[in-house]
Amino acid sequence: MQSGISIMDLGLNEFRLDLLEYVKQHGELDGAPFGLHAVVEGNADAPQGTIFILKNRNAKINVHNQNQLHPFYMVYVVDGENPGDEPTVYIDHLQPKKLLDSLRQLCKGKEKPLEEFCRAFNAETKDGRNMRHYSDLLCFAVKSIVDLNEDDSINSFISGKQMSLAADSIDGLDDFELVCFVTVK
Repeated sequence: MQSGISIMDLGLNEFRLDLLEYVKQHGELDGAPFGLHAVVEGNADAPQGTIFILKNRNAKINVHNQNQLHPFYMVYVVDGENPGDEPTVYIDHLQPKKLLDSLRQLCKGKEKPLEEFCRAFNAETKDGRNMRHYSDLLCFAVKSIVDLNEDDSINSFISGKQMSLAADSIDGLDDFELVCFVTVK
């Protein structure tokens, strides 16, 4: 601690530096449309599933300032092991560093699409005409945010903190906009 380095310095700085480098090489991202997606190859640390990056449209939401990236939310949802199984949240929105580490490991240095994986994704979705599976995963991801928000509100109420359980609630899909998603195959 006497070296002048704070624990806060170990936060998200490496991701900010990556972003600055990307902007320097490719220009600003302000004009990029929402809804972009990519397909990447998974590994033992990154199982098959989908990483959703969402933007909250309801500025009143971020109970207790727990989400470090508010108004942006990231959720990594993995598919059920067998067809018909319920998906599960692999990394929730309250762990942005862990999720960014996974995303960085999966994507950094890959400048071209992985054609084999893109072909498989296109076949699965009928060239994007049948996105039902990914829509269901998106609904599940948003529900996981809503559920964590409601659990936190209830726990705060039970612990005696003054608050309104009716205020600042997340209603669901209408409160979020899909920025992009990365499918891990």
